[in-house]
Amino acid sequence: MSIRGILFSALAIIVAAGPVLRADGPTEQDSGLLTKQLGLIEATVREGIRKKELPGAVVLIGHKGKVVYRRAFGHRSLRPSRLPMRVDTIFDLASLTKVVATTSSIMKLFEEGRIALNDRVRDYFPEFSAEGKGGITIRDLLTHYSGLRPDLDLDVPWSGYKTGIRLVAAEKLVAAPRTRFIYSDINFEALGEIVRRISGKPLDVFAREKIFLPLGMKNTRFRPPSRLRRRIAATQYEKGSRGKMLWGVVHDPTARRMGGLAGHAGLFSTADDLSIFAQMILDGGTYQGVRMFSPLTVHKMTMPQSPPGKRLRRGLGWDIDTTFTRNRGELFPVGSFGHTGYTGTSLWIDPGSETYVIFLSNRVHPNGRGDVGSLRGRIATLVAAALSEDWATEVVTAAAASSGSSELTSVHEIRPRQARFRPNPPQVKLGIDVLENQQFRALRGKRVGLVTNHTGLNSAGRRDVEVLMESPQVRLAALFSPEHGLAGVAPGGQRIDSSEDASTGLAVYSLYGQTRRPTPEMLEGLDALVFDIQDVGARFYTYITTLAYVMEAAAERNIPVYVLDRPNPLGGLLVEGPRLEESQLSFVGYFPLPVRHGMTVGELARLFNAENKIGCDLKVIPMEGWRRTLWFDQTGLRWVNPSPNIRNLRQAVLYPGVALLEGANVSVGRGTDTPFELFGAPWMNDIELAAYLNSRRIPGVNFIPIRFTPRSGRYRDEECQGVNLVLLDRQELNSPQMGVELLSALRELYPEQFELDRTLRLVGSTAVIEGVREGRDPRLLQIEWQEELDRFRKLREPYLLYR
Repeated sequence: MSIRGILFSALAIIVAAGPVLRADGPTEQDSGLLTKQLGLIEATVREGIRKKELPGAVVLIGHKGKVVYRRAFGHRSLRPSRLPMRVDTIFDLASLTKVVATTSSIMKLFEEGRIALNDRVRDYFPEFSAEGKGGITIRDLLTHYSGLRPDLDLDVPWSGYKTGIRLVAAEKLVAAPRTRFIYSDINFEALGEIVRRISGKPLDVFAREKIFLPLGMKNTRFRPPSRLRRRIAATQYEKGSRGKMLWGVVHDPTARRMGGLAGHAGLFSTADDLSIFAQMILDGGTYQGVRMFSPLTVHKMTMPQSPPGKRLRRGLGWDIDTTFTRNRGELFPVGSFGHTGYTGTSLWIDPGSETYVIFLSNRVHPNGRGDVGSLRGRIATLVAAALSEDWATEVVTAAAASSGSSELTSVHEIRPRQARFRPNPPQVKLGIDVLENQQFRALRGKRVGLVTNHTGLNSAGRRDVEVLMESPQVRLAALFSPEHGLAGVAPGGQRIDSSEDASTGLAVYSLYGQTRRPTPEMLEGLDALVFDIQDVGARFYTYITTLAYVMEAAAERNIPVYVLDRPNPLGGLLVEGPRLEESQLSFVGYFPLPVRHGMTVGELARLFNAENKIGCDLKVIPMEGWRRTLWFDQTGLRWVNPSPNIRNLRQAVLYPGVALLEGANVSVGRGTDTPFELFGAPWMNDIELAAYLNSRRIPGVNFIPIRFTPRSGRYRDEECQGVNLVLLDRQELNSPQMGVELLSALRELYPEQFELDRTLRLVGSTAVIEGVREGRDPRLLQIEWQEELDRFRKLREPYLLYR
């Protein structure tokens, strides 16, 4: 059997029977069952020990919510006494401190609204502005794009935490901020001090109270007491000392001079505690009922946050794709993330396969000559090789940054050159394809009414109308069309009359004319209704309301409804924007969804049917091959404009934000060649507006002053001033949040002209409108609707059809 086969079999066995992750970890007996199946990992580590790359290690692997491997190898100490490694050994985590303690603490302050990523460091640490550092932001420190050198000067004697912070404040730039990636401990020393200044508590106290204790990470702390020494892995003889082994004392010399407490190093922990932390990250910020972060915050931390145009990708604290990512191995894709520590530690997390790999060693023991750089990567490769290949294709495309494209792609669109992936994007089979492959068994002998439009194509590009008409099993009897008509060319909001389809002679009943619901006369004689329309992924797209109205009408006459599922073009992971209030339900808001719901039409049908108690005999024909991580251009399917003014995926990405303006006296580009990529009005000042929006540093997008004259729609034939939106990183952009930023900017700059109240129907939240009216920071407004988003994520969970 191949390496892949052996390891995958082992993981499959233990995932089925293994223990659920818990604070004290699985028993030694549990992990002992894996000795034979995962012998390759053991052999790899033992070979490294034999070659003196390390004295010992603990390896822990989590997969789909369970610990599937947990073993100790070698020794935690060779000198002055020889002690075997144990699975509960405490390690000096070195730079894992940056993500486990410091980044987490900063993001707790971020969620509490006490800090913003684009805030200047000087706002909290005034003396830091010395030597030209006044422009450095919190984000710059977290991503290592501050322009500071790697470490403080250790050639001169100094000691004490306060002295270290004074040296940080006195540092000079070696590069302009946001121009070069320089991995710098100084960045995180400054961040640790910011935690202290904002919270009033030292980093160790804040992290322990806010993160470690709530999660049950009972063995994670700075400056461990001497009574724990025998459980700690020894590191190295202290430089300049006679025979003094660093054992329970931080190895990093700068952190040691600062008293063992610094933002870049000094944390000690066990593999079991780190598994709790990693599972919390994979579970969107929750562990065993404890909510540590919102899913949005976890997404923010672990998606690219590097300055636009930079090839080296860092999250907030987390490493994604830089020269430091050897511990990712050869198979985990870009889109996974992690960090390493100088002492020989590593944590790597892959959301796509729901896997994390913890490798803890004391490779610097006893003389600092060990090297586990290659070993950590080989372990990660062995683990990734054991997993099914299916998840890997979710993250495969090419890096646009190297092609000279002005639009940077997201982390899930980067193909690592060394990874062994399929050469083509995954091919998704639509619901219509699946039904066709099943020879229309579900519809055999039925008189069928088809709710469709121009988007109802199979993967080969044939109309669903033709496919059903040509099937001897199906009697296609009537067609129904939504807004924009059967051909999809009628302008938005234009009433459409019922008609006849020229190619088939069938009646085409308009559901956007005299009625928006199928009438009893329209349904007369039908045995089934089939819905096959491409949605765009935003709450106020009317096709999903038409779906609900069809289900309601069908339920009244006991007619089954078959939904042929199609991809959400924006993917199925992210849930963003304020939820619709019950008082704002309408044809552009059938259900209290957030602006970006992350569901397919089939999943929405299931949700509507159950939560609104429609009672429809609903049957969803799922797609094959679609996964929640896929954007539309990763499906292998042909793009068809879902409506006249959504002409490409870029516009679909911007639509959930820019469309929030549409109820007001603003042109969103209808009647131009680039709708939803610009907006404006005769009463705006293009240069002023672009400067204001760019000063907000909204992630993933930039703004260029523009003047345009719409050929139709609002302000037809009038010159408008406004901005052109340049999409920099679609994964980084929170489009609905950007939309609230746009509302806030127009209210701030043009309070007399901008008709804010008219945006309520699409924004859906009175609280958001009032917050904008009061001049509150949109970033704080975003924090306030997170609880509603959390509730919606739980609500939608039972209705999801795809991993």
